[in-house]
Amino acid sequence: MSRIVFISLIVIVCVSAIIALRVGSENISWADFFYIITHPSESSSNQMIIWLHRFPRVIAALLLGAGLAASGAVLQGLLRNPLAEPYTLGISGGAALGVTTAMILLPPVFSSWTFPLAAFAGAFLAVGFVYLIAASQRFSVIGMVLAGVILSFIFSSIVLLIFTLANPLQVQSAFFWLIGNLTGDKTEIVKVIPFFILPSIIIVYLFGRELDAMSLGDEKAMHLGVSATQTRRLLFIITSLLVGACIATAGMIGFVGLIIPHLMRLIIGPKHRPLIIASALAGASFLVICDTLARTVLSRYGQELPVGVITGIVGGLFFIGFLIRKKTALSL
Repeated sequence: MSRIVFISLIVIVCVSAIIALRVGSENISWADFFYIITHPSESSSNQMIIWLHRFPRVIAALLLGAGLAASGAVLQGLLRNPLAEPYTLGISGGAALGVTTAMILLPPVFSSWTFPLAAFAGAFLAVGFVYLIAASQRFSVIGMVLAGVILSFIFSSIVLLIFTLANPLQVQSAFFWLIGNLTGDKTEIVKVIPFFILPSIIIVYLFGRELDAMSLGDEKAMHLGVSATQTRRLLFIITSLLVGACIATAGMIGFVGLIIPHLMRLIIGPKHRPLIIASALAGASFLVICDTLARTVLSRYGQELPVGVITGIVGGLFFIGFLIRKKTALSL
């Protein structure tokens, strides 16, 4: 069963990526598309659209979807909370504060790295605060969640304060980034984010057995030879930096890390090693599909939706329907 599921997920990832490369505001026939794919050295306008514009964006969507979904699977097991998601620990609030500060206070810089670096700095600041608070509580589940929630409120309030005092044009630009989007040239940042996302997914995968033990409770995990405090500390840092890298790339894209692990847990079971890989594959294809919709829904009007809007609508409707049909969906 699990083998069929994994093969199906890999096929879905490949198909969704191919469709995303072909579909867009500029419609390319299948014949031209396959010719461009098989002849990458030739030069044409369609070739530039596929390789220079769509290809980096598709790769970014694959990586971000995989990273957010895998981190969601880890956090739900780590915190023993099925409603935990990558933004539970206040990372999104810190990243939002970093980007907002850079947009409002710094002079205009035409580097594609300005906002990602600011987001990563803000996320790292949030991680540091949550780590210190959680450490004082011996990394208890309740302490980590409360620390993240409190810091999220504080950071969000500061962001709103900055928005109130800032120029409306700057606020509009900051808001569009914060709701999550993959617009713009992703060529340079795609060369960097794999070194954050892929190793992080591999590391949390290797801790799958420890997560299985910790899902039974800290005391039972200790009897099984697992140090819950040390494991929680390490995975907390890794997943936090993983999510920070995702936010730095495309802003706050919600629901990917919440609904995908839920769905995969129902399909393949609660064991974390297969769950993390399945969540990463499903999250990658889900975000690519959502970004394709974001690019094409209003393309005839020359407009593009932020992908965070699509994931919010699709994810929210899916999750509501899921909860209505499955009354026991919140049991791990």
